Amino acid sequence: MKLTRQAWTALRAMIVLTIVLGILYPAVIWVVGLAMPSQSNGSLLRDSSGAVVGSSLIGQSYTDKEGRPLPQWFQSRPSAAGTGYDASASSGSNYGPENKELIAAIRARQAGIAKLDGVSTARIPADAVTASASGLDPDISEAYALLQVGRVAAARQLDTPTVRALVEKHVAGRELGDLGEPVVNVVELNLALSQLH
Repeated sequence: MKLTRQAWTALRAMIVLTIVLGILYPAVIWVVGLAMPSQSNGSLLRDSSGAVVGSSLIGQSYTDKEGRPLPQWFQSRPSAAGTGYDASASSGSNYGPENKELIAAIRARQAGIAKLDGVSTARIPADAVTASASGLDPDISEAYALLQVGRVAAARQLDTPTVRALVEKHVAGRELGDLGEPVVNVVELNLALSQLH
């Protein structure tokens, strides 16, 4: 009798869990995917011809084959994921703030940005010289984006107010009104920049 009761309880639990987790949950996820097609397909970004150029969730490097920054593009923050923005090797450097290699890398990045953008190292925000925890972050601070406006405008032979307005149009506010800082998605910004005439 006790064994029969336990078997019946187990059978009922299996039926309920099969319905909830095997039918209802997948159906809800499928409906949510239908309601949000962009997100369910990887938040893909397309150029004016419709070709996929990236995802708004994963950053990209805007450098030449030797790794030098291309002056006509807004630069992303550094990436510690593989050879840079490699989604299969997502990670940070895991260096502590006193690590000599990290300090040397930050100083080298500061010098490179100061030379590229013609600014003092004191004006360079922290996100410009440090990688995110995932190494895939597509966002930079508003301050870092605005720091690059003059260089990008000069390299593209555009007037500075036009490029600045483009940056300001792509500033995303704080999460839920209070969390974090305003950021600019570099991939989306550079896509909009490529469509300027």
